[in-house]
Amino acid sequence: MIILLYGVSGCGKSTVGRLLAAQLNWIFLDADDYHSAANIEKMRNGTPLNDADRWPWLDLLAAKLTELQAQGQSAVLACSALKPAYRQRLGVDECHVRSVLLTGSPALLAARLALRQHAFMAASLLQSQLVTLEPSAASLMVDINQSPEAIIHSMIETLHLDQDSAS
Repeated sequence: MIILLYGVSGCGKSTVGRLLAAQLNWIFLDADDYHSAANIEKMRNGTPLNDADRWPWLDLLAAKLTELQAQGQSAVLACSALKPAYRQRLGVDECHVRSVLLTGSPALLAARLALRQHAFMAASLLQSQLVTLEPSAASLMVDINQSPEAIIHSMIETLHLDQDSAS
């Protein structure tokens, strides 16, 4: 099984994803690690990515997920995936690839961004991400106004995950 943790910058995708993958003994993938140098430079300069920037990145991630599934591996992918088309490109089917939206108030997200240093994601991009975000009714929605451990516990219970739910 693949779990896609999605949402805007500052919602805790990487933190929660790493902890969830460790708890389940699954592979963790951070989509930020797969961005091209050109995409990183745009974001570092505060310029939002457009779809033409995202398609090759999403295709690379989808290929990685397909490879893991073919090997019978389970994984957690932390990826913004703000639009339905992006999640579709990643293969979200809510059966083999489940989606979980980490959501919080704009004030909480802005406060989190103010406290962190990201290698290239400018905090000024939060508003454009909030405008772009199109949640899926099929996604599990988890409020980030709780500890990462509580978020993980909720996800494991709701999605009936354990170390044996590999595929």
